[in-house]
Amino acid sequence: MTTCSRRNFVSGVGALILTTGTIVSLKAQGESEKQEKPKRYAMVHDESVCIGCTACMEACRETNQVPEGVSRLEIIRSGPIGEFPNQEYEFFRQSCQHCTNAPCVAVCPTGASYIDPTTGIVDVNRDLCVGCQYCVAVCPYRVRFIHPVHKTADKCNFCRDTNLAKGKQPACVEACPTKALTFGDMNDSNSAVARKVRENPVYRTKVQLGTEPNLYHIPFGKGEHR
Repeated sequence: MTTCSRRNFVSGVGALILTTGTIVSLKAQGESEKQEKPKRYAMVHDESVCIGCTACMEACRETNQVPEGVSRLEIIRSGPIGEFPNQEYEFFRQSCQHCTNAPCVAVCPTGASYIDPTTGIVDVNRDLCVGCQYCVAVCPYRVRFIHPVHKTADKCNFCRDTNLAKGKQPACVEACPTKALTFGDMNDSNSAVARKVRENPVYRTKVQLGTEPNLYHIPFGKGEHR
């Protein structure tokens, strides 16, 4: 007959608890790994292939019904680089940076300015915006404006409620004839945008402010970038 001493019983229970705990821990770890990271949409503007045609600006205006006098996106041309007749120009994209640490969101008194938790896109809820312009004043990139028709804050939102809602790329990306724009999820290491950032020299503007912008630039290479 087998006897069970107090010591053996305690040892057995301890082993069971340890084993069970390990199984639970491994199971939880496996479930955690299966959970997808939220997207972090970003864009790369390749200044080395941009020709300044402004097709992106026109596509943005048409797709998002941006009225004359304001713009969600601007292509800024530098002064001539080099000597005539071999002069060249640098083209710089100025638009919302979709900052991970967005000052416009922090100062909004109504919660109208917000970061979409599923995409990382900084957007504006028109129904909550009171047009106080705090976000316009605090944006270090000067890319927000008050919509002349709606009287609320507006800016680039990566075509979140237009093209993206239809499963398409942002209008500017689709319209670019030289493929100077790349858009996608930076949290997906295999995405085109993540590879572009990883495989090229890139810069972001005003990173010293701690905004963590999600608009990257591949420099033109023949002049000083901003």
